[in-house]
Amino acid sequence: MSKNAVLLVNLGSPDSTSVEDVRRYLDEFLSDDRVIDSPKIIQQIVVKGFILPKRPAESAKAYKKIWTDEGSPLIATSFNLQKLLQEQITEHVELGMRYGNPSIPSAIANLKSKGIENVFLVPLYPHYAMSSYETVVERVQDEVSKNAQGMKITTLQPFYDDPEYIDAMYQNAKPYLDGGYDKVLFSYHSIPVRHLKKADSSKAHCQVVEDCCAVCSPAHATCYKAQARATTEALAKRAGIPKDKYATSWQSRLTREPWITPSTDATLEELPKQGVKKLLVICPAFVSDCLETLEEIQMEGKEEFLEAGGEEFQMIPCLNEHPAWIRFLRNKTENWIQGL
Repeated sequence: MSKNAVLLVNLGSPDSTSVEDVRRYLDEFLSDDRVIDSPKIIQQIVVKGFILPKRPAESAKAYKKIWTDEGSPLIATSFNLQKLLQEQITEHVELGMRYGNPSIPSAIANLKSKGIENVFLVPLYPHYAMSSYETVVERVQDEVSKNAQGMKITTLQPFYDDPEYIDAMYQNAKPYLDGGYDKVLFSYHSIPVRHLKKADSSKAHCQVVEDCCAVCSPAHATCYKAQARATTEALAKRAGIPKDKYATSWQSRLTREPWITPSTDATLEELPKQGVKKLLVICPAFVSDCLETLEEIQMEGKEEFLEAGGEEFQMIPCLNEHPAWIRFLRNKTENWIQGL
């Protein structure tokens, strides 16, 4: 048996739409020091004193709108992704979630029980952010150091501008683009501006240099906003979308502090005033459709756009189980194996 394996890690979802399960999930998620990175005592006051008393019931209602017979769309899609990749490679493919189940500790324990020595860690996030990519890498490394010493982890680096990833995005989006549009809106999950500054180890580029995302810098290796911009420009070029026919916005704001703007909801209300009647929305920060794409964009976002005077609204699905996405993961795995 091969001693090599692939570990796919996605965000995660509650085990069910019950308020208790949603509360448990949100508690784990929001107690991550890379999500709400305030001093622990302040973080817990905010989470347990202000968020958890009300948010679980509200979120449970939202999850119920998208829940399927297979459960959470993100979890179901991730398991299908695991299966499809497993069909194309000989190495074992394991699946874990940063929050919820199947957990990262259970995934590492399973790999250890199989005698796996080399692991190709694939955080299912194209871009680097401390609250997504970084927290997955650190959680896996921590679990390995505690319970699977000797297991070697090689991590797939952020692939936001990888030509094969961009082509997979294009192949997935092409049928929708071919249908015509007035505008394509690239909606990314927003993060606090403070996180951008914190990720800049030089402390001399992000939010310091004018139009910092457009000025080349080593800081871009860990800059979520700059990487999102690179994805937008690369996909627009690959798809032949004119500059005046696409825009970028930022969704899913969580706290009241400054986050990256403009917000997606405000943009959806403004576009019809600019003459945009037929809108396509794509969410490149997500590789799997989830609450943020299905409920926030496909349902709530569509309603906002139409109420503001828009006429046609289409969300382009995430990569999910698209063959080009599976091929990308297979090729990255094969490259890793060749380098061992």
